[in-house]
Amino acid sequence: MLNPVIFELHKKGRAAEHLPAPETPEEEILASIPERMRRRLPLRLPEVPELELARHYERLARRNHHVEKDFYPLGSCTMKYNPRVHERIAALPGFAALHPMLPETLAQGAIRLLASLEEALAAVTGMDAFTLQPAAGAHGEFTGLSLVEAYFRKKGEDRRKVILPDSAHGTNPASVRRLGLEPVEVRSDERGEVSIDALGAVVDERTAALMLTLPNTLGLFETRLPRIVEIVHGAGAQLYLDGANLNALLGIVRPGDIGFDVMHTNVHKTFSTPHGGGGPGAGPVGVKEHLIPFLPTPRPVRDGDRWTWKHDFPDSIGPVHSYYGNFAVLVRAYAYIRHLGGPGLREVTEHAILGANYLRSLVEKSYPVPYRRAAMHEFVASAARFFQTANVRAMDIGKRLLDFGFYAPTISFPLIVKEALMIEPTETESRETIERFAAAMLAIAKEIEEDPERVRGAPYDTPVRRVNESLASRRPRLVWEDGADGEGVPSRG
Repeated sequence: MLNPVIFELHKKGRAAEHLPAPETPEEEILASIPERMRRRLPLRLPEVPELELARHYERLARRNHHVEKDFYPLGSCTMKYNPRVHERIAALPGFAALHPMLPETLAQGAIRLLASLEEALAAVTGMDAFTLQPAAGAHGEFTGLSLVEAYFRKKGEDRRKVILPDSAHGTNPASVRRLGLEPVEVRSDERGEVSIDALGAVVDERTAALMLTLPNTLGLFETRLPRIVEIVHGAGAQLYLDGANLNALLGIVRPGDIGFDVMHTNVHKTFSTPHGGGGPGAGPVGVKEHLIPFLPTPRPVRDGDRWTWKHDFPDSIGPVHSYYGNFAVLVRAYAYIRHLGGPGLREVTEHAILGANYLRSLVEKSYPVPYRRAAMHEFVASAARFFQTANVRAMDIGKRLLDFGFYAPTISFPLIVKEALMIEPTETESRETIERFAAAMLAIAKEIEEDPERVRGAPYDTPVRRVNESLASRRPRLVWEDGADGEGVPSRG
């Protein structure tokens, strides 16, 4: 087996652990477990000696693409290097060993940190208050929209429409639907911005909010934002910021100062938590003063010389997370902000914007950028001409990049750009890395012209060749079979 999975390394009796026998007899342990909670079959875990186990996961780590291995230009998701000192801080026993049910008297430092992070996020964004409870960006969207819904319910207004640009993240309409609200799409114009005419035609007295990503998903700033604010607020609606791209605004623009009423920020993308693999994450939500009464409870407040949790907010939407949020993620975010300070945060944005525009200038002759404007922290190029002339798709280019040692950018999103390549270099990448990636992109473009079949067949230098992503997503299989020793172990399906 050249590339065995962990279950194929299984040999009965070769387990890595050596645990002492329990002092309590097994019969007593079993008797203490309700019948309905007992296993019917033994737990089918592979038994592998420690050395083989360590080697197996080291081999897997070398095969994986990650930010410490090489460039990971995943547009919209901000896959960047995060300082290891923040990992060490989050792992300090005073943080990592806390139990959420500790008495307040034993968790004063933790509560103070959370309150300080709320204040820091408010200072960075221009919002008046924050909740740290949401566990991800989409959860932040759900929470922010819930606040808007509660606000209008309190006012006795029946507003169910939420306006969404056609370039919005897919989580935006999902969050709207999840709350039982009505998503209404508004198209982009020839500049890649929200069409003012189309927006004016759909905003009315039933509109609850416009959800706007800034910069938008094309990596462009909405230059007519004052007019957008005027239309939305003129109808009595709220302006929601999807803060996924906040790393293009830090230290330069504060959303609360330019008309936004509510926002979320993905601290796992902007403020130093490793992002990917489904987590961990956090999506704190900030609001202007008129929405503060509806924030989730409990909230950290100062009571004399100590910190406490306050629950008494009669208009609150209630808790949206067990306990107080993803604490370790929030510790990292606080460390990041304190580490850099205001000037450092602005430098993050300046480097992100500079890197994106430099990379764009290197590749745009081969990969046209539909909107001829300066990009923010990311840009969207198109591989449509390669599809038309050589039947090579954006996905093929992404697969070929793996052979050059780079992970692919975001593919085929946003949908308003055909064969989209959404590329984000992030502020942590050097000029040399950006140039190496550009050289790979240009080499692939030349390959397409000379030998398109080679690109269509990529990748070649990975342990697993091309897989059917659609089939794998829709029909995952894990087949259990009897091993040679009579114990059931999973096999490849």
